[in-house]
Amino acid sequence: MSDIDNKDQTEMDPADMEDVEEVEEEETGENENSKARQLTVQMMQNPQILAALQERLDGLNGSPSGYMESLPKVVKRRVNALKNLQVKCAHIEAKFYEEVHELERKYAALYQPLFDKRSDIVRAAYEPTDEECEWKADEEEELTVSKQEEMKEKAKLEEEKKDEEKEDPKGIPEFWLTVFKNVDLLSDMLQEHDEPILTHLQDIKVKFSDPGQPMSFTLEFYFEPNEFFTNTVLIKTYKMRSEPDESDPFSFDGPEIMSCTGCTIDWTKGKNVTLKTIKKKQKHKGRGTVRTVTKTVPNDSFFNFFSPPEVPENGELDEDSEAILAADFEIGHFIRERIVPRAILYFTGEAIEDDDDEYDEEGEEADDEEGEEEADEENDPDYDPKV
Repeated sequence: MSDIDNKDQTEMDPADMEDVEEVEEEETGENENSKARQLTVQMMQNPQILAALQERLDGLNGSPSGYMESLPKVVKRRVNALKNLQVKCAHIEAKFYEEVHELERKYAALYQPLFDKRSDIVRAAYEPTDEECEWKADEEEELTVSKQEEMKEKAKLEEEKKDEEKEDPKGIPEFWLTVFKNVDLLSDMLQEHDEPILTHLQDIKVKFSDPGQPMSFTLEFYFEPNEFFTNTVLIKTYKMRSEPDESDPFSFDGPEIMSCTGCTIDWTKGKNVTLKTIKKKQKHKGRGTVRTVTKTVPNDSFFNFFSPPEVPENGELDEDSEAILAADFEIGHFIRERIVPRAILYFTGEAIEDDDDEYDEEGEEADDEEGEEEADEENDPDYDPKV
């Protein structure tokens, strides 16, 4: 082999050398990232590390700068005056939310006739007119008139064929069950044995407390006669407070749910899905004989929603009860604020798409901020990517 050939094999173009170095750096970086991820997973599985990390985070949250302690006494005196003004602001804010509650109650009465008509259509108590059923979807606006006529004719023939094959269904079957199954917050509560019961759910109403009464709202679930329980209405009431806590007035951030009460469900014998029967084998210590014992234990079910933990007078709860109530309050608020007013959009899935779009927009904003940070780093002459 000639010296020229040897030179070609041993020497490499500087640009190629840079490519090799970049590849090696990328592989090294990937290996380091992989090791870091493995280490993070191991750390997150260690309860002692998690506890220490949480304690550290709690310490960092809102940690004072120390500036207040360095202020002269006369300045601290003025700061106290500002804090007293802030307490008065909190009390005015509380009054604001009380008036908002009154507005909600007022407009709930205006909405209710529309919700009642919605219920009548769902449970086949009222058949909407052709005019009421006319709806121009966004996709139809883009189609030509001839295409629309063709689609209408085709749909009409398909409907006639279906009518011949089976009896026309009444109302909108499984309306509320579909709403629940379309919403993650509610579908997580549903069990397979709950679904046949929820096919009988005909309406959900929100009732606000009367003027002058303590702030509260009630969710009323209306059921048609069924084989599972004799109740026609299941009720859940949430009591709220809209006033600053005297011991911590600066923590006030609007009305908060203080407690909730459910109702007793009159289950038909053998149909209570909130309980299940299990069989356990017990061995006698002395004789060694084995016997089978039947026990009734709680069972996962949506209908546990109507039996929340009771809040004692001192307000102290164990961790499990606190977690259950926190989730319960979130669900009750979501049903009141989103599900009841916009039920049809959750039935069709359109409201879910809107919710997803909101999260996507937030995610895009976060990505943009990250991109800006990366650009700032690249423009920084002192920035070293290896550090």
